[in-house]
Amino acid sequence: MNDLRVVLYPINSVDNHVYKYAVICAFEAEKLLLVRTNGRSTWEIPGGHREPGEIIDDSAVRELKEETGAVRFELKAFADYSVMLNGTITYGRLFTAQVYERIAPDEFETDEVRLFDDLPDNLTYPDIQPVFLESIRKHGDVFCPEV
Repeated sequence: MNDLRVVLYPINSVDNHVYKYAVICAFEAEKLLLVRTNGRSTWEIPGGHREPGEIIDDSAVRELKEETGAVRFELKAFADYSVMLNGTITYGRLFTAQVYERIAPDEFETDEVRLFDDLPDNLTYPDIQPVFLESIRKHGDVFCPEV
């Protein structure tokens, strides 16, 4: 059994050099925009690795465009986060996005993009993605950790 813990923090709680991932909870016409990346049968919230030398906010823009084909959108940093899995901690930044226009996504990144009312059962990261979406739905577009 995996020992997994997801923690969200206010923006800029994490030093810039430790960000590894940008994850974007994207919405289009009140629906959740999810992707099925190449070679997977499961759905996921768009996102991915930060490239060397890249600012994490730029990673989010790049990943959203590559994975969903978004060309017109509003993007906002929501929270920093950590995921501890079996004693190893990785850090990232969670974003929200409202997508207004899309074209076909990068065919080398994504097999399918689909709109959902809620997260489906077949998620790539079933212990992480619901935590992100629940926090965004609870706090709107401003993260407010409980005291």
